Amino acid sequence: MHLFSSTILAALSKHTGLAASALKLENPRDAALGDLAFPCFLLAKERKQAPPAVAAELAAKLAGELEGITVTATGPYLNFRIARPLLAREVLADVERRGARYGGGDDGSGKTVVIDYSSPNIAKPMHVGHIRSTILGASLVRIFRHLGYRVVGINHIGDWGAQFGGLVVALRRWKAQVDLERDPVMGLLDLYQRSKEALKSDEQFQREAVAAYQELESGREGEVRELWRWVTEVSLRGFNATYKRLGIAHEHVRGESWYEPLLAPTLERVKAAGVTEISEGALVVMLGAVDKGLKETPCLLQQSNGTTLYATRDLAALFSRWEEFTFERCLYVVGGEQKLHFRQLKAVLQRMEQSWAARVEHVDFGMLLGPGRVKIASRKRGEVLVLDDLIDECVEEAAKVIEDKNPSLATKAQVAEQVGIGALVFNDLKRERIKDVIFDKREFLAFEGDTGPYLQYTHARLASILRKVHAANDPALGAAPDFAALENAGEILVRIAKFGDVVRAAAAKAEPSELSQYLLALARDVSTWLTQPENKVLGSQPAAGAARIALVRQAKCVLGLGLGLLGMAAPEEM
Repeated sequence: MHLFSSTILAALSKHTGLAASALKLENPRDAALGDLAFPCFLLAKERKQAPPAVAAELAAKLAGELEGITVTATGPYLNFRIARPLLAREVLADVERRGARYGGGDDGSGKTVVIDYSSPNIAKPMHVGHIRSTILGASLVRIFRHLGYRVVGINHIGDWGAQFGGLVVALRRWKAQVDLERDPVMGLLDLYQRSKEALKSDEQFQREAVAAYQELESGREGEVRELWRWVTEVSLRGFNATYKRLGIAHEHVRGESWYEPLLAPTLERVKAAGVTEISEGALVVMLGAVDKGLKETPCLLQQSNGTTLYATRDLAALFSRWEEFTFERCLYVVGGEQKLHFRQLKAVLQRMEQSWAARVEHVDFGMLLGPGRVKIASRKRGEVLVLDDLIDECVEEAAKVIEDKNPSLATKAQVAEQVGIGALVFNDLKRERIKDVIFDKREFLAFEGDTGPYLQYTHARLASILRKVHAANDPALGAAPDFAALENAGEILVRIAKFGDVVRAAAAKAEPSELSQYLLALARDVSTWLTQPENKVLGSQPAAGAARIALVRQAKCVLGLGLGLLGMAAPEEM
């Protein structure tokens, strides 16, 4: 509503003597009261007056001053209602003018947001445990970019750690027993799982694995490094095929190994800050001084045998990212089970008195569960629930629905891919991220209800209306619009006007569900409006028809923009 809020704030500033930037408009508690509201509590406190009295006084001063905007006092609130013809003319013209940039802006001009998301481990296929981080992170990348930020998406792959010592030994012993030619990722998974079992019971295997990892960390070139590089290359090829299908491209793929040369400098930097201690031969940072809840859980940076840990590598990554990007925000899109880890990292930064510690944020989320809140069921390969299998299932189910609903559709395979993936994405993003996601194909692939296919169908329905208008060469296409015909479309117009506010709220809270719920509400409003006979688009009086065509076109535009920001396709036909 920026088109109107700036005008209203300027008028309020004039009559209150306060800077417009110090004033804030809200959404009314009841939409019937108006489109925007100004709470008078703080102003009343400053003036030592009752809030309703201040609201009434301001309403009298503003009466007739804001052309096309009615001002009324309701208790302690000043409510503003925009005349529907004015609202329609300005909002629809704004969408038309800005197109793909509608709702965006230059909020992030000169600012960088770093987003660490997805982050699978090498030597195994991406499993369903990565889907939430991947979908949430990719959506946040698009949202921040739409607001003009420079966004750096980083895939911090797990390509380091003691487990790779075991994998190296497994490759030495059993490489010939698995098919590394036809399906190398699944072959590596088999070897990885065998290495985990051997590490539990085979002392010789354990010794060789420790030695292999120590050699890997030493930086010495040889068989161990060569094997590790091959495993990484094979794994990345598999990951990239999945990302391409989801329309995702990270700016940087930087595994834990990328920060290996920075580990020693990082340890020295933390030591130089005077915050480390030796505990049972290990290097730790005690955290109770900055976070009483962490008094009993120090951050372990280096084990007694000299090897580093996740915390060491994440600290090295943080220092590197700050020095390279000087970020406004650094978001880690990682499950809620890692809360302690990120709390410890921030506490270390606080103990080191790093001024940018508050810019580091853990964007946590809930689990992915099956119907009945049980562990999700999917085809198993080894002991891994493979993400590609999950995507395939969704696309196959979408194909069945499309075959049933529109068997003559020429692009059935393409649309099935769009709808299947869109359903999976929206099912993840429609709730607050901290809530668990229930994976139930019957529910989230439905074309009715709070689903991705419902949104995509609404977009396709609007596209179909526009195609019919053009195919009929409707006289409204060349007519000047009479926006008074949109008097009963106020909810749609106000919602379209607030698209940018919603995008900003989603970014501020790192919460894509703000946008998801907005799109559902917009789709419901538009669908309800279209069912009313008086809102006929095709074949209506030309001036009224022109206004309705403009509403359909721009509602379609905003729906498409929102779907794109979430990471969903906007089909023209379904």
